[in-house]
This record gives sequence, structure tokens and C-alpha cells, in this order.
Amino acid sequence: MDIFRSLAYPNYRLHIIGQAISLLGTWMQRVAISWLVYELTGSVFWLGFVQFISLLPSLILSPFIGTFIDKHKKYKIVYITQVGLMIQAGVLSLVVGLKAETVLILSILGFIQGVINAFDVLARQSLLVYLVDNRRDLPNAIALNSSVFNAARMLGPAIGGILLTSYGEFVCFLLNFISFIPVLICLHRMNIVENVPQRIKESTWRGLVGGFNYLKRSPHLSSLIILLTFSSLLVIPYTALLPAIAKELFKGNEATFSWFESAAGFGAMIGAINMARIKSGQNLRYRVMFAAFLMGISLFLLAYAHFLPSALFFTGLVSAAMMMQNSSINTYIQTHAMSQYRARVISYYVMAFQGIAPIGTLLVGAIAENAGLKPTLYGMGIAGVLIALSFYVYLRVHIHRPLFKF
Repeated sequence: MDIFRSLAYPNYRLHIIGQAISLLGTWMQRVAISWLVYELTGSVFWLGFVQFISLLPSLILSPFIGTFIDKHKKYKIVYITQVGLMIQAGVLSLVVGLKAETVLILSILGFIQGVINAFDVLARQSLLVYLVDNRRDLPNAIALNSSVFNAARMLGPAIGGILLTSYGEFVCFLLNFISFIPVLICLHRMNIVENVPQRIKESTWRGLVGGFNYLKRSPHLSSLIILLTFSSLLVIPYTALLPAIAKELFKGNEATFSWFESAAGFGAMIGAINMARIKSGQNLRYRVMFAAFLMGISLFLLAYAHFLPSALFFTGLVSAAMMMQNSSINTYIQTHAMSQYRARVISYYVMAFQGIAPIGTLLVGAIAENAGLKPTLYGMGIAGVLIALSFYVYLRVHIHRPLFKF
């Protein structure tokens, strides 16, 4: 089928197989950590803080790492980071197995994971272009990669919820540790030829400035990164509130929380499949605008929902819109950025997405702690709509195209 055309490439197929297995373990671990922190503290603020500390390195390090990755083999960096993540998962399993977990220890391990992930995400994103032989299939490869990520996000929390209820957090952490084995096997079997740019003797700082100047000269790229920055600060952090939504608004338990996570994963997978079906030449920036608007409206309706099924539906709709927005931005950057600046531009994308998001989770957690969950969700929904309308005005002024032309 045309939607799966990228799987015809052996390196990409190995990448997908390894990722699919590993991501199941990763999402089981995320569910277990969120529930464990909330059980230890009973605080939405600390729930947001632990997510903040694990994503903080993406904000601080991403632009600098982009320069490093532009000058080195992406495959080698990905292999090393996967080994590092496996070791971190093993230490976390050991700590929980010994009943020695505290918020401090979980925060430290989360920060270490965040540092490794900052290198891994940028290197993996930059490696995608070398996994498919035909450049025209790159948008499809990016979308399928997102589909696998969100299929795991849908199934992982569901499995994690069952394991949490039946066996506790330790089993979730242990299975995540084991899941890195297939990733390393698949990476070992790949045969990748990278066209690494000729080494330029420039400092990391000059490389960072060069990437920033390139973005200044490319408003079609920088405008998308600015939109993603505000979305990551004010809208996307709704995911950090899901444990509290499940427990406080719907009087649920671990299983209820896993339903919300699975609904979010299912919605995001639908959004990713929709992205995989797009053909070259379609207007991705208008897709970004529409998705941002849908995300804001859906989040507002989630705040209004009084029944669990409707809340799960709107949770899925928010995530579907979020996936379409972020995947469209990612695809546009991958296909429009110059190759010698690609990793640096992606680093700003990652900083805007994963780097700003921890600040957003901390901010949203603090607001929800003081103002309540529903007012916070209403405010986030309104913010999403305003972001979309602002980008619409920008597009109308700068490219003079009619609304809803895809």
C-alpha cells in the first residue's frame, strides 16, 4: 500500500521494528513514573516538576547539540545514546526493585535520561533522511515514524495500566530495560551510508550563531518554530495533567489514567496516519494552522466534559490535532532546510517542542495547583485558539493565500 511505501527500504524497516518494541517499554515506564510520583506526593506541581526536570536538557542543550550532530555521524550517536538509555532504565529498575525510590532520585534519573535523549532525538531526526533512498518518500517516513510512536503511546499505557494494577511499577521499568535489546540488534543490522559535510573548523558557539542566522533569513521556517514554542508553553503540557484529570475529575485509578493515555495515543496515531496519506505539494503551513485551532477547541471541550467517554474522545482529538501540527512542522523543516543546517534547525524544533514543554508543564502544574484543573484547561484551550488565529493572520499577510487551501 502507498501509505506504507517507506517500509520498502531495509534500513527504515529495521528502524521501525526496533522503535516499535522499545517505545512500548518507554510508554509503560512513563505511565509508571507519572503514577508513582503522584502516589508519592499527591501533588500536581511535583508531577509537573518531574516531567520538567526530565525535559529541561532539551531546552538548554539542543541548539548546541545541533552543531555537534551536523559535524558527526548520526548513526554512531544514535547507537551510543541507546546504550546509555538502556543503562539508565536498568538503574531505575534497580532503584524501584529495592524500594528506594524518592522524588529526588526519580528527578535525578529523569534529568540523566533527558540529557541522553537530547542527543538521541536530534541524531535520530537527522538520521531519517539517510534511511530512505528516495527523498520524496521522506514525508511518508516521518509520518510513519510518528504513527509507530503513537501506536506505542496507545498500547503502552494500556499495557502499563494492567501491569501497574496487577504487578506494580517495577515490572513496567524492567520491561522497558529489556525493550532496548531489539533496538540495539536492529541498529547493528543496518547498513547506512551518511554524507557527512566536510569538517569546518568553527566553535560550537559560532555554529549555534550560524544556525540562528539561517533561521532569521528563513521566516517560513522560523514562524513555524515560534508557533510551536507558544504551543509547547501553553497548550501541549495538557498531557502532564492527565493523572490528575483521571483521579480528581473522574474519581478514577491507575486503569482510568491508562485509558486517558491510550485515548491520547490513539488520537495521535490517527493524526499520524492522516499525515502519512498526504502527497507532495500540499500546503503544510495551512495544515499547521488548522491543527493548532482544532487542538485549542478540543482542549476547551475537554475542560467542559462531564462524562468519561466524552472526556476520552476530546483527549484523543487534542492529541490527533497535536500530532498533525507537530508532524507537519517536522516534515516542512526536514524537506525545506538546507542540508548543512538541517540538524541545527531541527535542534530549534526540538528546543521549541521538548525544551519549552518542561517550562510549560511546570507552569501549568503550578496554575492547576492554585486555580484548579478546569479553569486551567479552559485557559489552555483559549490559548490554543489564539495561537492558531495569530498564525492565520501571519499567513494572510505574508503569502496571501485563501483559507483552507490544502
